[in-house]
Amino acid sequence: MPKPKNTFSSWRRRVAQRMVHAAWAWAQRAGSVTADRPGRLNFGSIGEATQLAFPLGTVFGEPWIHLGSYCIIAEQVTLTAGLMPDLDLGPDPILRIGDGVVLGRGSHVIADTTVTIGSDCYFGPYVYVTSTNHSYDDPHQPIGRQWPRMEPVEIGPGCWIGTGAVILPGARIGRNVVVAAGAVVRGTVPDHAVVAGAPARVVRRWTPEQGWQPPLRTPAPVPIPDGMTPEQLRALAELDEDGVARLAELETEG
Repeated sequence: MPKPKNTFSSWRRRVAQRMVHAAWAWAQRAGSVTADRPGRLNFGSIGEATQLAFPLGTVFGEPWIHLGSYCIIAEQVTLTAGLMPDLDLGPDPILRIGDGVVLGRGSHVIADTTVTIGSDCYFGPYVYVTSTNHSYDDPHQPIGRQWPRMEPVEIGPGCWIGTGAVILPGARIGRNVVVAAGAVVRGTVPDHAVVAGAPARVVRRWTPEQGWQPPLRTPAPVPIPDGMTPEQLRALAELDEDGVARLAELETEG
């Protein structure tokens, strides 16, 4: 026999749920960090329209962190300069992030020495970039107690770094490079390359002489024409194969 529903109790739960969601949405808006609302954070510079989403990850050494304009830093992203908080790192920036950079949720950028991320780079979630690695030279000391090795990291402009990729100390990644999800990158990566694997290796590359080698398997996406309205896009989405074929014929006749 079904149990009778407690309508009053169910109503209270719905109201409480809405209140919790509304409070969390307010906290996300109020807790986000921008140049106009830096909160407790004193970045070396933070550009126009850049926003760090709330809740933040670990952030310290911010006087040596320079953020460009129009960046999107997602929730729980860690940005650090120096081995620990409250160090004097000198007159120059340690972590530089260019304009229009997107750092996906849960990513880490650990800059114990110089890390540079070029403009218009997009990171998927949970990318890990570090300029420091543990050393294990002394077999008689715990690895965590040995002084780490540090090498600068540079990621060129226009790169796409896939989910879960790891960029190790000393990496030099060129311009417009694709780093596949889960790849572990060290050393130098040339411009216009696709790298994958652990350790990462070049699996595809573009050059002016040969184009993409190996050739791309799918045609390039066609951009939406300028001036296309949302209504026109919806109408196109509703077309069947016959409708698309008729449009192609009209375009050819024109």
